Amino acid sequence: MKFKQTLCATALALLAAPGFAAVSAEEAKKLGSTLTEFGGIKAGNADGSIPAYTGGIEAPPADYKPGSGVWADPYKADKPLFRIDSKNMQQYAAKLSEGQMNLMKLNPSYYIDVYPTRRSASFPDKVLKATVRNATTCKLVKDGLAVETLCRGGLPFPIPKTGQEVIWNQSLRYQGDTAITTSSSRSWVVDSAGTPTMTAQQQTLTDGVWYQTDMEDRDPTMAWRVYSVTTAPARKAGEATGLVDYIDPVDKPRRAWSYTPGQRRVKQSPEFAYDTPVASMGGVTLFDELFVFSGKMDRFDFKLNGMKEMYLPYNSYKNVFECPAPAMALLPKFANPACERWELHRVWVVEATLKPGMRHAYSKRIYYFDEDMTGAANYDAYDQNGQLYRTMFNGMINLYDKKLPWAVRQVIYDFNKGMYAYTNDVTVGGYQLAAKAKTERELNPEAIVARETAR
Repeated sequence: MKFKQTLCATALALLAAPGFAAVSAEEAKKLGSTLTEFGGIKAGNADGSIPAYTGGIEAPPADYKPGSGVWADPYKADKPLFRIDSKNMQQYAAKLSEGQMNLMKLNPSYYIDVYPTRRSASFPDKVLKATVRNATTCKLVKDGLAVETLCRGGLPFPIPKTGQEVIWNQSLRYQGDTAITTSSSRSWVVDSAGTPTMTAQQQTLTDGVWYQTDMEDRDPTMAWRVYSVTTAPARKAGEATGLVDYIDPVDKPRRAWSYTPGQRRVKQSPEFAYDTPVASMGGVTLFDELFVFSGKMDRFDFKLNGMKEMYLPYNSYKNVFECPAPAMALLPKFANPACERWELHRVWVVEATLKPGMRHAYSKRIYYFDEDMTGAANYDAYDQNGQLYRTMFNGMINLYDKKLPWAVRQVIYDFNKGMYAYTNDVTVGGYQLAAKAKTERELNPEAIVARETAR
């Protein structure tokens, strides 16, 4: 009871705090003591179902093969504690999202197996130090739509006070300081008849510019960038797209580009934003919900509703590396629950409401972000009538030898169309971490197209 009272008091204090201001030096002292360096509550919960944080996982398991692109499951010996399905979900309703419960209502054979909670997130020392520094120095500017450059190198708001700060933590989460690549990242869409279609197979590169503070050729206002080159299906082979986001999208909006072999030129793509559907995901997801949220926050009001306990997709090693699609991972109405691992974690709850006069496919969105790693999340979106439209589950793994939590597995359910998308299928090839980051010249769109399409 005492823990719950403390947690509620903390949440209320956060909601009452003024926006856009860094925390006091006194409050920042909690980082590394009662809070982790990145702002999670260090203690476990009252009944012990969420353990205390002890530093995450850092030592690879014995069967891990460096350089293979596959990270062996350090928790494969764990057994489910219990199962939640349509018959007993009301017993656990306080810790489930509306999307989770709706999926079970519509599909009585869907279930969630809950495993022991493993707080596996770990970060490099330099990222932790920069994050602690940011607590007293990092501020939002331009009505919360931009972040200062002095925040680079760490999570910007380890003790968030507003919904916008939590969303910035998601957008600027640690994704390494070189680059993560895939040789074969596949996206699938399962239609209302239960038929899976591979909508894209791509070579991808994700560049975590925010954390590349020792590279002189980097633009300090750049947040991150990603590009992909399509290798299948054949009709799309050779197409390339890229996104670059900045920490001041007011003055430097998203820069998106595309290349089509038939036109043989790179062109700007300003439509790759907001509620434009993502073609490579069959239109089941929008550009501003890539990676749960991406882009500019000007169309919604973001309210921080404190913290709660919730079942999240977590430590998804089996899902990512051992459940190939479509053979195992894709069932007619939902992703195979036998491939999934769910754990109880504390989450930041952010409610986003469409501003008056603004246009968007959604009227409201609710985000649930893990306290230890912003990338792990559940997310519900509502249409203009206030009805649940889509739900997303974003699972994570920790690349333990690199101290790099990586949110990798997205499943997006469209309840209006009765279909779902399954992204980042890397069961062929896995992930590779570059030894060093590419230069700006190598990351120029024309250079990317010339290099990647020549392979």
